[in-house]
Amino acid sequence: MLRVMYEIRASYAFVERNFNLVKRYWGWEVVWLVYSVANALAITFIGAGTEAITGQKIDTKYMILYLLVGTLVWHYLSIVFDNVSELIAWERWEGTIEYTFMAPISRFTHMIGQTLFSLVYGLLHTSLILGVVVLFFRLDLSKANLFGGLLMLVAGSLSFVGLGIVASVLPLLFPERGSQMTHVIQALLLLFSGVYFPVSVLPGWMQVLARISPATYVLAGMRASLLDGASTGSLFGHLGRLVLIGVAAIPLGVAIFRQAEKYAKRTGKLKRSG
Repeated sequence: MLRVMYEIRASYAFVERNFNLVKRYWGWEVVWLVYSVANALAITFIGAGTEAITGQKIDTKYMILYLLVGTLVWHYLSIVFDNVSELIAWERWEGTIEYTFMAPISRFTHMIGQTLFSLVYGLLHTSLILGVVVLFFRLDLSKANLFGGLLMLVAGSLSFVGLGIVASVLPLLFPERGSQMTHVIQALLLLFSGVYFPVSVLPGWMQVLARISPATYVLAGMRASLLDGASTGSLFGHLGRLVLIGVAAIPLGVAIFRQAEKYAKRTGKLKRSG
């Protein structure tokens, strides 16, 4: 019992440290928030302007919500993915990697702390963007199943945590450009998952890859619950797939990371900063 409490406190220590880093680099946080808000508004205005672009009468309110859900969900999942995958990059940046890896805690505890921070930070950041967007558009969510949408987001977070842990191996093995290499994974998920368009418009071979992406099911479930008011029971198919992906991806990611950590220590790549 004492060991469990120790590990919980150790995990929370990483959460607290990361929020202290957010406060230290508050200037960057402001820039990142402004960029994210501008990006969300730019994409949402595409929905507002679709009728003017095509010259066809369409439901612009639905289009706005369709793009907004995709934008906000992708932003949240990207933050979760980024913060978990940058597990090593931040330690190198702060010069604390040697101390952290020598600390008497398990790597799993370290990852739990990083994961909890990414979930809370992602939720706060996305909520701020939503608050600003609401000032520009009148959003009708009277028929939305908010509880179902929240379940989809939580389930999607688990799967993206697993993918983030796998991606964190790249900065570990490639000190010079490993962090940038993780962006390739995000770009492919963005393309295949139907963030801004239905998956059905993709070529057949891309649709096959879309079925592997957890973001596909998060977006489909979120749009069904928020735009169409789908019941929570009807979302179980998407939820089940996401839970299965998360249950498989997290242990697999931890196992891969452990092997990569051993290799990095053996080859001297762990402490390298360039």
